Amino acid sequence: MNAPAPAPASVHFSLPIEGMTCASCSTRLEKMLRATPGVAEATVNLASERASVSGEVALEAVLATITRAGFEVPERTLDLNVLGMTCASCVGRVEKALLKVAGVSAADVNLATESARVHTRLDADPAPLLAALLRAGFDGSVRENAAESDSSDGLSAKQSWERLALVLSIALSLPLVLPMLGELWGAHWMLPGWLQLALATPVQFVFGARFYRAGWKALRAGSGNMDLLVALGTSAAYGLSLYQWLAGGMHLYFEAAAVVITLVQLGKWLESRAKRQTTAAIRALQALRPATARVRSADGEKEIPIGQLRVNDIVIVRPGERIAADGVLIEGESHIDEALITGESLPVAKSPGAVLIGGSVNGEGLIALRTTAVGAQTALARIIELVENAQAKKAPIQHLVDQVAAVFVPVVLVIALATLLGWGFAAGDWQQAILNAVAVLVIACPCALGLATPTAIMAGTGVAAKHGILIRDAEALEIAHRVQVVAFDKTGTLTLGKPTLAAIESDCDDALAIAAALQAGSEHPLAHAVVLAAKDLTLPTASGVKAEAGRGIRGSIGARDYALGSLRWMEELGFKREELTVQAAVHQAQGHTASWLADITETPKLLALLAFGDQPRAEARDAVAALKAAGIRPVLLTGDHATSAAAIAQQLGIKDVRAEVLPADKARIVGELREAYGTVAMVGDGINDAPALAAADVGIAMGSGTDVAMGAAGITLMQADPRRVMDAIDISRRTTTKIRQNLFWAFIYNLIGIPLAAAGLLNPVIAGAAMAFSSVSVVTNALLLKRWHGRRF
Repeated sequence: MNAPAPAPASVHFSLPIEGMTCASCSTRLEKMLRATPGVAEATVNLASERASVSGEVALEAVLATITRAGFEVPERTLDLNVLGMTCASCVGRVEKALLKVAGVSAADVNLATESARVHTRLDADPAPLLAALLRAGFDGSVRENAAESDSSDGLSAKQSWERLALVLSIALSLPLVLPMLGELWGAHWMLPGWLQLALATPVQFVFGARFYRAGWKALRAGSGNMDLLVALGTSAAYGLSLYQWLAGGMHLYFEAAAVVITLVQLGKWLESRAKRQTTAAIRALQALRPATARVRSADGEKEIPIGQLRVNDIVIVRPGERIAADGVLIEGESHIDEALITGESLPVAKSPGAVLIGGSVNGEGLIALRTTAVGAQTALARIIELVENAQAKKAPIQHLVDQVAAVFVPVVLVIALATLLGWGFAAGDWQQAILNAVAVLVIACPCALGLATPTAIMAGTGVAAKHGILIRDAEALEIAHRVQVVAFDKTGTLTLGKPTLAAIESDCDDALAIAAALQAGSEHPLAHAVVLAAKDLTLPTASGVKAEAGRGIRGSIGARDYALGSLRWMEELGFKREELTVQAAVHQAQGHTASWLADITETPKLLALLAFGDQPRAEARDAVAALKAAGIRPVLLTGDHATSAAAIAQQLGIKDVRAEVLPADKARIVGELREAYGTVAMVGDGINDAPALAAADVGIAMGSGTDVAMGAAGITLMQADPRRVMDAIDISRRTTTKIRQNLFWAFIYNLIGIPLAAAGLLNPVIAGAAMAFSSVSVVTNALLLKRWHGRRF
């Protein structure tokens, strides 16, 4: 008789819930959760917006019930330090371990920063994640700051030990190497065997213990890494030397084992120092946050910690101080240095009403501001988060590297074994066979493969952020270098985005008042121009006002119905195109945008023509010229009339103009451009152009300080300067080049080095030195991106 299957283990989930608004919501969800098969108990707390579920049930079933009930469980992220990773295979092992934890939907592990960003639907409780890391053979801790910096004056205990171990390893290995150096000058002498053993043993088993520990953890987890290769190789050399010494032989190789360990230690120490430089951009941004703010209240001025600052507080900023939070200037005038945030090299003059960005430096004036965003909501905090997210993500090309890294160590072990057996049986010299196998083990370096992409991504996104170019993810950075077409929205992108009412042609004395009344509540730039022009008029009250997407606006004043909008809409309302275009021809030839005001109560009747002027940005022509020089096709994509668009395009040097395009059709045009020319970048304001930005291969949102549309595009330009579009493409090209260079050297190094070692053409010491410095060279190559300063116009 078969024994009954063991019952599934009971689990407990605590989940945050979004979307509950009343008691009936929580009651309904609680009822549905309790009805889910396997759930023993479920309680839903409306006040805390949490659900607690216990039973023999899978998390996926609980999430499905919550979704079916119409609610959401928000995904949260947790950053962890991961200690002990040494190569790309370690990265894969850490990711697999974290993904096995209940609730984890994704895990991005970065070898360069020795960190992991975990995405989970459960509470951001690190305990199960740290336990999973421990089972996989790694130590972990919660990463309080994603760009934790190492102070130059104070080192952690771990760093101090690594430095001490390196220094002592060099001191013990140097006497072993001196006889080898003496042979270069014809001197032949050797240290006594017992002294070589005494010098090599501490290096092998004390200072090299890290390789045994990490290698054993990898082996126990059913995998392998660089540490395993080093441990096996040096142990073989040490063991062979010990056997030879005990047997009375003269050929000892203690120096090979000790020097390989010392060189690898040196390489890892240099690599660690270099990797810390890749996070310099984030550390520089974080350093912009002042620790305190001087707040004005009814009791006078007092200094408070930055964490206590609230929206609408009045903050006093003295000359030379950093601005504590985003806000609006209410008192005083000054020049503000925003260089480290927007990339703007010169201080910007600010007067009352101007927007101020937290972290920027006040110049010569004493100013007061009213805060509009504090803490995580400030532009600086969002910039830091954006850069951290970009650096935590993997570029698509990294997936190929991950696949190679997964089989790298097993393949190397097979090659080393084949080398041992091949030399041993073919030449009969097992001593040489062991040395050649050792060379194979120590020349192989999966570290360089693991560091090739993330270090370049980190350096590229970091230097871009320093110059006001925010790259949201690694995929956007990787794609941008392939851009063949850049489609520009016109208003606010190539023009200043501050149109004025240049002219109004009408026989109706009330035309301007009617137009202003219809648009009094609109945020559209043209509406602002009309309202500003009518600021001295008494406006009637409009009712039933409704915006028609891409067409205009309609509404009623008294008993009359009116429409104000584009040529296309006027045609749809029954007006003849010839009549409209003849009337507007002069204005459109000057690059003005024309709108018509019509009475549509019964028989539609034109009341007025409104012409709007918007000046091209001073930098726009240089931006277009730079794209052309780089072989990229600029395209003007706008809803304006073809004649107006053509006039602006001619001023800027753009030949390809797509005019009279509705917002909903811009995405379709982007697709047509892709089919005709290749990879497309769309540049817009990140709000009205959201569909086109999403449809493009790369969306580039233009903004200014706190008004950036960070979520609308893959790349955000902090300065409203179209020349930065070419800069964004340029840094993408340079970063992609570094990735390719790094991957080339990482692959070619192993493809050449391993066969040479297997053929007996590499001394283990030389192989160890090459392996140690391969990853250093990869990181150093990536750090060359820090010298990028943007294009000179």
